[in-house]
Amino acid sequence: MADISIGTARHIDLIKIRLGRDMKNLEKEGLKVRLKESSAGRFNFVSCQVMPDGGQKGDIQAIFRHHIARSLSDLILGQWQKLLLKDMIRENYYYFNEEERQNIFKYALSHVGYGRGGRKAVCQQLFKKRIMEKILDFLRHNNQIIVEGFIRFRLKDYVEQLEQAVERAVDDFLMEREYQEFIQLLKYFVEIQESRVELVHVLKLPGGAFQLLDEQKQVLRVDYLENLFMDLTEGEINYEDMLISTLITLAPKQIVIHNPDCEKKNTVMETINLVFWGRVRECTDCSLCRKK
Repeated sequence: MADISIGTARHIDLIKIRLGRDMKNLEKEGLKVRLKESSAGRFNFVSCQVMPDGGQKGDIQAIFRHHIARSLSDLILGQWQKLLLKDMIRENYYYFNEEERQNIFKYALSHVGYGRGGRKAVCQQLFKKRIMEKILDFLRHNNQIIVEGFIRFRLKDYVEQLEQAVERAVDDFLMEREYQEFIQLLKYFVEIQESRVELVHVLKLPGGAFQLLDEQKQVLRVDYLENLFMDLTEGEINYEDMLISTLITLAPKQIVIHNPDCEKKNTVMETINLVFWGRVRECTDCSLCRKK
């Protein structure tokens, strides 16, 4: 008879449900399975007992340990990982308010592989493989495992990776907050500016430069922009900064962005849409677009 006991200080019901489901698969392999619940102090335990039923094949102990390891690794990634991230954010970044911590948590989840995308799925699979290997190695020498203690002492590399994910998430959050504050400042400048032109066409040229056209689709030439260009072109030219600064100075009532590759959105176009909200439209198929 094989017997493994799993303990936890929280979410014992999740363990019971998951083990109960996975143990049914063992019964299909000719094994009798029995689950028993107990408690000791602040820990609750689920004991899994597996006995041969005459129809099983292979090493019972190895099969049993593999099922347990797979169940626990899924639970650690599916439930404890989120708890660990939230604990790290709450303990180390307590000076953020609840809404800010929740945003950091969302960024952290993306860094550990939650969400769509092949790379994210691969990240979670790598985590699962390493955790399963650690659990299997532990169960070869022990028949009792406490989830929280196992994570703390046996999955130190994994916990360090979660801590790094939280650090990157905080950086992401701060950068996004700075960007939003920057957008609000630019919107304020636009609101207090008097519109100097009715309409501006924006064309992206080869090499990263932009061309601005007036309502008649002629190159826009305005005397009061010369000093602005002089200031912005000192040193290395940043065409995107120059474009945004020029548009803010002009404060047009309408902006048409000619962008035939509209599926390839970039930061400057997103910034223009945010700053000039309600004034921007995109054109993807006109003589100007085709000429590019």
